[in-house]
Amino acid sequence: MSDKIGLLVEADPGPGILYQLTGVIARHGANITSVDIVEERQTYLEIEVTDEAQLVIDDLLKLSVVHGVTQVKTFQTVFGKRIIIIGGGAQVGQVAIGAISEADRHNIRGEHISVDTIPLVGEQPLADAVRACARLPRMKALVLAGSLMGGDIERAVREVRAQGLLVVSLNMAGSVPAAADLVVSDPIQAGVMTVMAVAETAKFNLARLKHRVF
Repeated sequence: MSDKIGLLVEADPGPGILYQLTGVIARHGANITSVDIVEERQTYLEIEVTDEAQLVIDDLLKLSVVHGVTQVKTFQTVFGKRIIIIGGGAQVGQVAIGAISEADRHNIRGEHISVDTIPLVGEQPLADAVRACARLPRMKALVLAGSLMGGDIERAVREVRAQGLLVVSLNMAGSVPAAADLVVSDPIQAGVMTVMAVAETAKFNLARLKHRVF
């Protein structure tokens, strides 16, 4: 049985450092699930270990380039599932009100759901942001909040849905609503329903809905 742990490694900067770190981790049969260069001298890794975590840490500390290793809680443990709201500023703010309020209700019952927002304007910036969501760790759902979205944004929505990301759209002009998993007219309700869809402490199930437009 494997456990997922977070490691914050302080090491000298330079080429080949990550190669040395991952070599040690590989020798312990651990699986790296996430890597982030926090700053020039700090690397954060999330790994699934079958050995004791301390054995991995001890061997990392044997590397001459490593000056410290701290075991920390994983982002999944601290921040949990991630929801991102993208679109026009006013609509994004209203969706966030619903999402944050509903997330708080579930988080006090043991969930960990975090909500991020980014107001954007323009077809290409929006399409790029939608596609980038599929590359973000812990992503569970994306809410598109705007007045008009289509074209390449619609294509991006279909791409990330094919990768397993839940996409909720406001009922807006353009072709994006037709490509989304769920369409909600009221922005506050859109935020609430998105959180309910990803929360394990909720009984809401998209698969049981007879209608996808509200």
